[in-house]
Amino acid sequence: MTTPAVSLDRLVKRFGDFTAVDGISLDVPAGEIFGFLGPNGAGKSTTIRMLCGLLLPSGGSGTVAGFDINRESEKIKEHIGYMSQKFSLYDDLTVEENIDFFGGIYRIPGARLKERKSWALDMAELTDLRRAVTGTLPGGVKQRLSLGCAVLHEPPILFLDEPTSGVDPISRRKFWNLIYQLSAGGSTVFVTTHYMEEAEYCDRLGLIYRGALIALGTPSQLKHGLISDRIVEVKCGEPQLVLDQLGALPGVSDVALFGQGLHLTTAEPEALMARLERTFAELKINGASWEEVEPSLEDVFVSLIESHEKSASPRGEFKS
Repeated sequence: MTTPAVSLDRLVKRFGDFTAVDGISLDVPAGEIFGFLGPNGAGKSTTIRMLCGLLLPSGGSGTVAGFDINRESEKIKEHIGYMSQKFSLYDDLTVEENIDFFGGIYRIPGARLKERKSWALDMAELTDLRRAVTGTLPGGVKQRLSLGCAVLHEPPILFLDEPTSGVDPISRRKFWNLIYQLSAGGSTVFVTTHYMEEAEYCDRLGLIYRGALIALGTPSQLKHGLISDRIVEVKCGEPQLVLDQLGALPGVSDVALFGQGLHLTTAEPEALMARLERTFAELKINGASWEEVEPSLEDVFVSLIESHEKSASPRGEFKS
């Protein structure tokens, strides 16, 4: 059996009385793009830091690249690339100087560094900007440079902690194209995100909430196998004005704004759609439309969080 790139068994991290990571267990096969999806404060970054050897666990065990996260953190650091939420390069250096600096940190020999630098510049589409001062570059370009530096030493496993936070959608799409290239080359990519559309790009997802792993599977498995209710999508002008009225209809268990419309959660979509027709007629709103749609990851995540909230005991409060 092939050893997983990442393997966790009941991983825990506490800060005083506050449990930031609460008994996470999972395996990530080599070559997979694995997404850790959850809101801010869910425990994603804390988990990543333990996997990268930057934090010691409070309990549980795990391996990264075959090395023990409790005892071999320095060996782990030699076999991974890590890109944090915040841009961590040097704004006063040029693009090329930043790459050279990280080449020195990774102790890449001169001739090899020249090859890798050329590869990184080409991969990140920065060849024409190699002498540009990093601080003058747009956020999306900086993120590509940061990725190039993180994989300069050809690590088999890459950890990306909310790498596209704060960048525009076009830059985000370009960044994910680079992730696909790295995965196609055999790299394992472990990425945290709170963007639902990004989660769709991953081979598999772990949904994390309040430090606990509440679901695990492919995007398709999560959308089709975890909630029993159905989704009716309503499109109309100014949907926020009818949100409360539609949410109060019999058979609606939840309602939320979704893009230019609303998503209504129900166990009886046919009956609900008949009620919608009568409701919009009574409100004298023309041009509205509705249809049953497959659940989005956002629908699944909201449903799971609501279920988890009903059954879970509260975590300890964080004390600084």
